[in-house]
Amino acid sequence: MIHDRFDPATLINGRAIELEAIPIFALDQLEGAVLGAVAAGQRVAAMFGAATPGSGAIQLYVVLADDEQNRLHVARTQVEGDQFPSLTPRCPQVHLFEREIAEQFGLKPLGHPWLKPVRYHRSPAGRDVWNRSRDQSILPAVGDFYRVEGDEVHEVAVGPVHAGVIEPGHFRFQCHGEHVFHLEIALGYQHRGVEEAMVGGPTKRSIHYAQTLAGDTTIAHTTAYCQVLEALARCQKTARAQSLRGIALELERMANHVGDLGALANDVGFLPTASYCGRIRGDFLNMTALLCGSRFGRGMVRPGGVGFDVDDTRVAELLRRLDAAEKDTTVAVNLLWDTSSVMARFEDIGPLPQEVAVELGIVGPAARASGLARDVRQDQSSSIFQFAHIPIATYDTGDVLARAYVRWFEIQQSIKFIREQLRGIPPGAVQVPLGPLAPERLAVTLSEGWRGEVCHVAITDAQGHFARYKVVDPSFHNWSGLAYALRNQQISDFPLCNKSFNLSYCGHDL
Repeated sequence: MIHDRFDPATLINGRAIELEAIPIFALDQLEGAVLGAVAAGQRVAAMFGAATPGSGAIQLYVVLADDEQNRLHVARTQVEGDQFPSLTPRCPQVHLFEREIAEQFGLKPLGHPWLKPVRYHRSPAGRDVWNRSRDQSILPAVGDFYRVEGDEVHEVAVGPVHAGVIEPGHFRFQCHGEHVFHLEIALGYQHRGVEEAMVGGPTKRSIHYAQTLAGDTTIAHTTAYCQVLEALARCQKTARAQSLRGIALELERMANHVGDLGALANDVGFLPTASYCGRIRGDFLNMTALLCGSRFGRGMVRPGGVGFDVDDTRVAELLRRLDAAEKDTTVAVNLLWDTSSVMARFEDIGPLPQEVAVELGIVGPAARASGLARDVRQDQSSSIFQFAHIPIATYDTGDVLARAYVRWFEIQQSIKFIREQLRGIPPGAVQVPLGPLAPERLAVTLSEGWRGEVCHVAITDAQGHFARYKVVDPSFHNWSGLAYALRNQQISDFPLCNKSFNLSYCGHDL
């Protein structure tokens, strides 16, 4: 049934809703509503296609995040034929979502300004969209690239193979001397087909897929996955389990933020902080290992709660290590702010203006460094963060310095949060039975990973199995921000800008 006026389904983070309660709108009506919502300050948290049961038709789902009201709005439309009008020229933050829909379902967004593969699916539908023959290979970084023409304009290609231990990604610069006019990023080398593997689940493998979506974001992704199951099973976690999940999530945040600050120091040749932070990052990882036996937190978060508990002895040891790490981190990081040569390399490098961050839908520390107070822990709070407030840090310059300083503030706030939780951890069990998943439901969960918003959406079939599973890693939103930040910069600034975002290749490629 097509609805006459736009009235989307509304829910809160970590809840499920019946599919029948999600209205189906006419395509032009949904387009106008999305544009209006974005103009009013809402964000597109997810946009994806799903097959209509019993037919070959494809429905497009949109999840809008209303951070002012702490609500999520879900709407859908049915696409007739094999194309739909592109929203990208009027709403740039959906440009990758539309390219992904074209690749996965063969639906061409008419009017998309730069329609290219996202992960280079080897599917007949994808090949048809790109107008290639069925026997023609579709490989990452093989195809059209934006080019700047002019005297002495030259092209620099970097990757996909890089120096050191790093995942593959291709970067194409259009330059005049050292001056960068344009950067285009081609990924897809890490594509594993996780969303397809989730269909038919949950199975014993599903949680392992969630834990390895992006290895350095194990806790955030696994939390979002488990919250999906808990929403569909109407499972209520214990207070103790919620506290332990929060501790693990903030340990993950601190380990990565400390590592990033050390890497930024290394990129400008400031070895004291680089050396110290490399070791301190290991200290935070070892605290996670003390919780669950894994430095990256695998096995810690499980459906219905957590897999490991703490006793008084372990709490005391964690507090001791936390105090020592806080002292060492403070000394190492403050060396950055007190060194003028470091500040000269951080300030005014790779700026991302706030209006551009809004337009591109940037999330996480990169958004907060551009003055946007976006943080799921505050805006779409769930679990322990409904009861324990963490102050949100913002900066207004949007440059490398801003992205570095936001990390430092978040480290300090995470330490305070963990200390408070460990000293007042509630009694009780750490896990409860899950129960069967409700059929024909949609669940949306958001978690604030250390890079930003992690979004998982699941749709169940009549048997309560996953009919569609959608994952949006924060890197999916933010790679475009890195590309913009390089405009009018020196090409030698790329490593520093790249590390200030520190985005995930495999998290983008899934």
